[in-house]
Amino acid sequence: MSHSSINTITTVEREPATALSENDLPPIEGFPSLDESPLPLPDMLDHSFEEPFRYCLNTSTLRGFNLPLWDLVDIAASAGYEAIEPWVSEIEAYRKGGGDLMALRDHIRDLGLTVESAIGFFEWAVDDEARRLQGMQDARAAMSLVGKIGGKRIAAPAWGAHTKDAPALDLLAVAERYDALLKLGELKQVIPMVEVWGFSKNISRLGEALLIATECGNPDACILGDVYHFYKGGSAVDALRYVACGDAFKVFHVNDYPYLPRETITDADRVFPGDGIAPLSVIFRTLKEGGFNGHLSLELFNTEYERTMDPLSIARTGLDKLRECVKQTFEY
Repeated sequence: MSHSSINTITTVEREPATALSENDLPPIEGFPSLDESPLPLPDMLDHSFEEPFRYCLNTSTLRGFNLPLWDLVDIAASAGYEAIEPWVSEIEAYRKGGGDLMALRDHIRDLGLTVESAIGFFEWAVDDEARRLQGMQDARAAMSLVGKIGGKRIAAPAWGAHTKDAPALDLLAVAERYDALLKLGELKQVIPMVEVWGFSKNISRLGEALLIATECGNPDACILGDVYHFYKGGSAVDALRYVACGDAFKVFHVNDYPYLPRETITDADRVFPGDGIAPLSVIFRTLKEGGFNGHLSLELFNTEYERTMDPLSIARTGLDKLRECVKQTFEY
C-alpha cells in the first residue's frame, strides 16, 4: 500500500469490521490465549512539572478529509502530538485497503507516538442478551484491531442504548456488563473506558459513569471524560473534585464550545480550546489536583475548520491553543 503525502486528500471507503460468529466468542469467564497480542510501545513521554499533561490527537478532528490512517499518524507526529486516538473504522479501512497493521504499529512507534485510545462502537451495555452477545463479539474484533497497532484502550459509550427511545438501563446491571467487558479487554490487552456521552439516553453524566466504574468491582475500570459532553449532559465540573482523577481518567477529550444552549448545541459546534466559554482552567486544575497526568486528546468535529484549513494546520493550531490554555492555567 502506498503512503501518500499528508497534503494529499485521499478518499477511503469505510466498511464495518466483520462481525465474528457466536462460536468465535468463548465464555466470558475465560477467553483462550491467542497469538495476536500487541507488542509493547514506549510508555508516556517524560514531561516537566510545569506542563503536567500529555497531548493526543483524536482523528475525528480531521475526519472530514477522509485521509488514510498512515497519513493521520504522520500529521499527528508532524504537529507535535505525543499520541494518536484513531477510530476503529479507520484501522479497518487501512487493513482492508491492503495495509500491514504491524508495519503501521512500527511506524507509530518509530515516530515516537503511542496509541492511547481508539474510538469504537459495540452494544456491550444493552439489555437484550442477543444484541449484547453480538456486541461482545464486535468488541473483541475491535480490540483485536486496536491491539495490533499497539493501542492501549478503547472507548465504551452506551452504544445501542443511547437513542432517545432507548429504555433506561439499570446501572448496577450495566456495571456487571462493564466488568465482563473489562475481562475481555484484559485478555486482549486493550482496556475499555466507560465513555460519557452528553446526548445519550444512558451514561450521559459523569455520576452515572462513576457508578458503573465503582460498582463493577474491577481495578482496571476507568472513564473517558469529555469537556463538551460534560456540558451537553449537564455534568457539574465541580464533581471532578470528588474523583481520584489519576485513577479514573487515563485519557480526557478536550475541546471548547460557544455560548449555546445544551438542548441545541451539537458536536459540530466544538471549537479549538480557548475559543469558547468552557471552564477549561477549572477542569485542568482539578484534574491535576486529583492526580491526572495522562493524555488530553483533542476531539473536534468542526466542518468549518475542514473547509478553510488544511489538515496539518488544524492539528497544529489545535495543539498550540490547547497547550496555551494549559500554560495559562498553571502560569508557567
